[in-house]
Amino acid sequence: MGSSVGSEVVIIGAGPYGLAASAHLRQAGIDARIFGEPMSFWERQMPDGMCLRSSWDASTIADPRQELTLDVYCREVGNHWQKPLPLARFVAYGHWFQQHAAPHLERRLVRRVDTAPGAFTLTLSDGETVTARRVLVATGIARFARRPREFEGIPTDLASHSSDNVDFRRFRGGRAAVIGAGQSALESAALLREAGVDVEVIARQNHLNWVGLHPRLHHLGPVSRILYSSRDVGPAGISRLVAAPHLFRRLPRSFQDRTAYRAIRPAVAGWLKPRLNDLNISYGRRVVSATPSGGKLRLQLDDGTDRLVDHALLATGFQVDASRYEFLSPAIAQRLTTVNGYPVLTRGLESSVPGLHFLGKPAAWSFGPLLGFVSGTEFASKELVRFLGRRQASGS
Repeated sequence: MGSSVGSEVVIIGAGPYGLAASAHLRQAGIDARIFGEPMSFWERQMPDGMCLRSSWDASTIADPRQELTLDVYCREVGNHWQKPLPLARFVAYGHWFQQHAAPHLERRLVRRVDTAPGAFTLTLSDGETVTARRVLVATGIARFARRPREFEGIPTDLASHSSDNVDFRRFRGGRAAVIGAGQSALESAALLREAGVDVEVIARQNHLNWVGLHPRLHHLGPVSRILYSSRDVGPAGISRLVAAPHLFRRLPRSFQDRTAYRAIRPAVAGWLKPRLNDLNISYGRRVVSATPSGGKLRLQLDDGTDRLVDHALLATGFQVDASRYEFLSPAIAQRLTTVNGYPVLTRGLESSVPGLHFLGKPAAWSFGPLLGFVSGTEFASKELVRFLGRRQASGS
């Protein structure tokens, strides 16, 4: 295959951040191509039956004219949607958003990104190469699934990450241990039990942290607006702080780290509580070893007890690690400055490699936890447009 005409920008990834960026760049008249399968992580790596923990308003993908909100989509398709928002409905909304905001999406994968004089060269899955002055990485968190070391080497039929499962019915009639104490863990446990699985949750925490059990705090008029941002990330007060990334990133690093943890610590939505009645939860316990045993998995806990299960579901979250971007050439990877796996970004979400930008969760170390949520798509997209607009105006 040959090399196509160069673009100003190439976006890798077609989840909420890639789609929002494409919509904003298109509106700003900035030439951009976008590659990827729309909403692929949400559609293929999250269990059927799940709901979004985020509020309705915080689950809208940003578009520059606010014409593609969840409310608009709901009116257009003529359905009244329940709250919390079912995953399947959000995926359908994402596809509708893509059709309107990024109809030029190319459903091909980027296999490699190399540097070229004043640009980047991208090799696609069909062998074609394209060039671009800037590359926006918006590939989501799928490659960052965290698997505790105790489960290294355990076959996936005995232990899998929560993002490796779509249909829990395959575990029907068996016994499963869910490792974790956040929304993914507890909602997965509820779905497993509802699918006919004997479930135990093993949580390091001594209790569950709940979100939304005090709805009156959100109905205090001006006081609520002071305490909470519509971005819906973090508890009262912190919610407002993390909703202003440029302010947040100027705070002392130690304060940022403490505040970010408080905003995104493992927690469970209040609407899930009725589905957890009588759920078997072992608090304050940690798995210290996992060993296959006669077609099952034996889990040794730190209190000396053990569990023999058919499967361990690892709802252990995601840990950003830029070294897992297998499509970045070694030359680019070596120039990429990171902290704890996160690329270090400056204005415009630009990395230490000029012209290489990161959207979504990988931007969270530099700009705060808002960038790990759908509600952060507005900030990220507007920041990109402002940055690229200034660069175009200056001719750089």
